[in-house]
Amino acid sequence: MKENVKEIAARVKVLREIENLSTEALANELGFDPAEYTAWETGEKEFSVGALVEIAARFKVDLSELLTGAASKLKTFCVTRANEAPEVSRRPMYGYWNLAYNFRRKRAEPFLVEAAAETENKPINLNTHPGHEFNYVLEGRLLISISGHDIELNPGDCVYYDSQEPHGMKALGGKPARFLAFVF
Repeated sequence: MKENVKEIAARVKVLREIENLSTEALANELGFDPAEYTAWETGEKEFSVGALVEIAARFKVDLSELLTGAASKLKTFCVTRANEAPEVSRRPMYGYWNLAYNFRRKRAEPFLVEAAAETENKPINLNTHPGHEFNYVLEGRLLISISGHDIELNPGDCVYYDSQEPHGMKALGGKPARFLAFVF
């Protein structure tokens, strides 16, 4: 079990306990399966990025605070230089880099995401979370499944969708696919 998974889970637990909420009450409020939420908070399973975005919004903290334990400081603008965005370790077949990690009270979470080439030979792992998502493909080919609809995206293509619908993606063509993802 990665130590940062347990640290994130502990920070979420403290926020929940401060408001005297049970795990079931918070899970129900946010539309999560209570058993899955409990597994996240105990560190048995990793939180999805979408779930962390929702939890951060619910408790009015920045996502970076949940991920790192440090408060965001910038409020006018935030510049993230090439290759300096902190990696958000979530799932082994995907790399996530937080592109506005130090900006306070964001209305959206922008990420650079890379789906590994190996995802092509695996079934798409579907997830859901409240809100909306926008994906813009930079490199490679990406197959995205949204509520049973499979859509192939190429560089320059984009998709905006209700992320409460089951969705997931994988790279195509034996090469990684890189895309921008904005979670609202």
